[in-house]
Amino acid sequence: MSDFWQRALVYSFTIFVISLLIWAIADALPAALFFGVAMWLRIIHHLRNLAAFDSWLSNADTQEVPVGTGMWEDVFAVLDKLVKQRRKDHEQYAAALQQMQQATSALPEGVVILDDADRIEWCNPLAERHFGLDAKRDMGQQITYLARQPEFVQYLDRNVFTEPLVLRDTRHEDLVLSIKLIAYGSSKRLLISRDITHLERIETMRRDFVANVSHELRTPLTVVNGFVETMQDMPNLENDMARRALKLMGDQTSRMERLVDDLLTLSRLENEQNVLQEEQVNVQELMHTLLEEGRSLSNGQHVLKLELESDVRIGGCGNELHSAFGNLVTNAVRYTPPGGEVVLRWSEQPDGHMAFSVKDSGIGIAPQHISRLTERFYRVDRSRSRETGGTGLGLAIVKHIAMRHQAQLNISSAEGKGSTFSVVFPEKRRIPPGVGAGA
Repeated sequence: MSDFWQRALVYSFTIFVISLLIWAIADALPAALFFGVAMWLRIIHHLRNLAAFDSWLSNADTQEVPVGTGMWEDVFAVLDKLVKQRRKDHEQYAAALQQMQQATSALPEGVVILDDADRIEWCNPLAERHFGLDAKRDMGQQITYLARQPEFVQYLDRNVFTEPLVLRDTRHEDLVLSIKLIAYGSSKRLLISRDITHLERIETMRRDFVANVSHELRTPLTVVNGFVETMQDMPNLENDMARRALKLMGDQTSRMERLVDDLLTLSRLENEQNVLQEEQVNVQELMHTLLEEGRSLSNGQHVLKLELESDVRIGGCGNELHSAFGNLVTNAVRYTPPGGEVVLRWSEQPDGHMAFSVKDSGIGIAPQHISRLTERFYRVDRSRSRETGGTGLGLAIVKHIAMRHQAQLNISSAEGKGSTFSVVFPEKRRIPPGVGAGA
């Protein structure tokens, strides 16, 4: 028996007792009977409406709100209005949710909604294919239980999502994904995956083409340059125009050779099979070497200074770092007018990061150019670049070497006031003095 009917029996028994008391005390049977019948009718009225209300509560989703009598008519009318409004709101929310799911299902990216513990709350069909998920079976499962690639797990744990993750080791061997995490709400995250297999193939074809063409150009350029140098050294070459032509040919051939070398360097740095050769790099010795190279290039036209504020070594590839730092020093000398100053600095920052910087008093760079300086062949001043013999690839090489060492290239400059180029290394590459032997 439900609590509702138990209370109804209690009320009935109470009225029966009160009626007996009236009869016993007042010795008035008619009054007792009238009171009992009146109360019984009143209780039956309420019990009938309450029974209808109790039945509706048990099946509120399928039954309509009952029609009451007396004061219950107003109560049920208000309740009916609230229920209809609630159903209307529910239908609108359901329609909006369905539209959202249809829209996300039509997106060209996979979408997974994760909670604060990286459990799957919802995913679209494309995400199911990307990660091998089942929308019905895997709801509530942690995404790392299903997508177990170490780099993906580390990406989630790192909790720094400024850059997307390129994931190649997927359940589909020929699939390459670009993954991005976006935080929203109080603790939820949106996992977006994009199939970039086609773009990766195109990029691979581009790199192979550049590497192959550059390699094929190296031999004929070397031959041509050799003959030009031989002809320049001929003792019977008295024609001034011929000498000027041969000098120009030699300069341009040398520039082409530098361009080919830089293209091959970029191709090698971009090759994923080219693993970084780790060693301990003695930065102080490298800085002294760079200073001498800068002075040789300047030929006494500039003041070059060296500021060594730390004797900490770093882990990395010595040849690559020499190339990157050397490019920065070369640019500083080339773009600083005679009489200017170039300062090479190696310092330790308060947060434990290490920084190599080159500061010059040169012509400076306008703000609108700074963000594009590391693009291949981007030139602020094409005529000046040709005069200085630059290939337009130096800073692109510096950026790639920095990325291979988890370092960051920072550029600050102002027109007419000079520039500062800094390569900032993370603390994990720091090797304290006295640990091991330097390279």
